Amino acid sequence: MASQAEAAMAAALIWIPLLSGLLTELGVTKAQQTTLHPLVGRVFVHTLDHETFLRLPEHIAVPSTTPVTYQAHLQGHPDLPRWLRYTQRSPHHPGFLYGTPTPGDRRRQVIEVIAYNRDNFDTTRQRLVLLIGDPEGPLIPYQAEFLVRSHDVEEVLPSTLASRFLTALGGLWEPGELQLLNITSALDRGGRVPLPIEGRKEGVYIKVGSAYPFSTCLKMVSSPDSHARCAQGQPPLLSCYDTLAPHFRVDWCNVSLVDKSVPEPADEAPTPGDGILEHDPFFCPPTEAPDRDFLTDALVTLLVPLLVALLLTLLLAYVMCCRREGRLKRDLATSDIQMVHHDTIRGNTEELRQMAASREVPRPLSTLPMFNVRTGERLPPQVDSAQVPLILDQH
Repeated sequence: MASQAEAAMAAALIWIPLLSGLLTELGVTKAQQTTLHPLVGRVFVHTLDHETFLRLPEHIAVPSTTPVTYQAHLQGHPDLPRWLRYTQRSPHHPGFLYGTPTPGDRRRQVIEVIAYNRDNFDTTRQRLVLLIGDPEGPLIPYQAEFLVRSHDVEEVLPSTLASRFLTALGGLWEPGELQLLNITSALDRGGRVPLPIEGRKEGVYIKVGSAYPFSTCLKMVSSPDSHARCAQGQPPLLSCYDTLAPHFRVDWCNVSLVDKSVPEPADEAPTPGDGILEHDPFFCPPTEAPDRDFLTDALVTLLVPLLVALLLTLLLAYVMCCRREGRLKRDLATSDIQMVHHDTIRGNTEELRQMAASREVPRPLSTLPMFNVRTGERLPPQVDSAQVPLILDQH
């Protein structure tokens, strides 16, 4: 009985901390769930800041130098929805989830975000419940898109800078309340990565809409005359004061205006026909195809190359075998003086070789076998090594 009580006590000591930790995790997961309400046709921006994800006591401030990276995906899928993008400049900067939902995305979506603390390798999970609905108020048929070259997309996503852009644009587009419809990085539109030089930015496309028509100034910017000036490398026509400068450097040659106030005519549905082509006097298809015999063509195609190859072979054999001169013909064609001179050289060479072979000069020791040259006796096996030649006969 005592052993059973000790075992139960040990099991309780093990399972109680595990269960408490599990309950704590469930409580944290529930606390990390956030509900958001994006609107169709309106830009949605959610900031992923370090203070929300780092698990620190309330009385301890989050260090600004703590590197944190994020990974976001749609629940049950490996990637984000097609309308939602994620960006983060560096682990020391906050991350952003941004995009503009379309009417086809009008439903409930759950985004899972995992934060990685690069200092202590801690991970935190957060669930974003997106309830995408329709916007309230009048429609926005007039839309304009501007290319701002003086900022990156991470600099425009915060609400402060975006509101400042709308306020500055109000001086060019009056009257009416402007709505921010979409924000896209210039890199997503085929732009190039700028050089690491101070003042060079990636650029960002900002789409703005309003329920009121475009101003005369904006219409002049997108006129054909302005496009012609831009094609020649000149600035476009601008009849009003640029209220966006100097805080926003807008490329006025890349301004696009879209007017959706006039509905586009519906495409006519194609009328199905009977499948029979109409009579065309210029099209006369052949009625009958006569039979053809391809035996002659095949013989010509095969025999002509073979005959040519055979003739070339015979010609080469005649040149190589039947046109050889021979030694006798070459000797007869050579002059007698040249033949005597050649024979004299050969005779002199032979005579020199015979004279060199008959000389009575002792041979070098390196070419002699192991015996005494003077006496002709072979050295005994037990001989002083100092009297043996260093280099023996190699023959």
